[in-house]
Amino acid sequence: MTSRREFITLLGGAAAWPLAAHAQQAGVALVGLLSSIHQDDREISAVRQGLKEAGYIEGRNVAIKYRSAGGRFDRLPGLAAELVADPVAVIIALSPSAALAAKAATATIPIVFGIGADPVELGLVSSLNRPGGNVTGVTFFDQHAWGKAVGIATRAGP
Repeated sequence: MTSRREFITLLGGAAAWPLAAHAQQAGVALVGLLSSIHQDDREISAVRQGLKEAGYIEGRNVAIKYRSAGGRFDRLPGLAAELVADPVAVIIALSPSAALAAKAATATIPIVFGIGADPVELGLVSSLNRPGGNVTGVTFFDQHAWGKAVGIATRAGP
């Protein structure tokens, strides 16, 4: 099973694909990292590691603009709008609410999410096979696994 840190490292690497064209044009690509809670140093390190594995090193050829709502979800739309205004080459969203705020803020900047919920049900993507639009990402939500877990829990009893 993949740890959360490994998952976020993968997310950082996935965010690197939109950076290639932008970095060629401007020299240093700007990545927006949007979180709904206080950012964890381990998560930030994991994103940096994923970007590094894709050839992007903070301070050399990529800059990361960190925005955290600190648990105040009402701040997310404004923080997402700040990232869009900068403009960043890609937004990495570390929660469903951050991904939804980023999606509402832009239809053109690529958004890469890492969430534990169904992105189709949330309205982030049209389908898992063909997400469409500017939003894509990874999820550790597995509808079949949840069904099995509920079945096991109901058979186990109190």
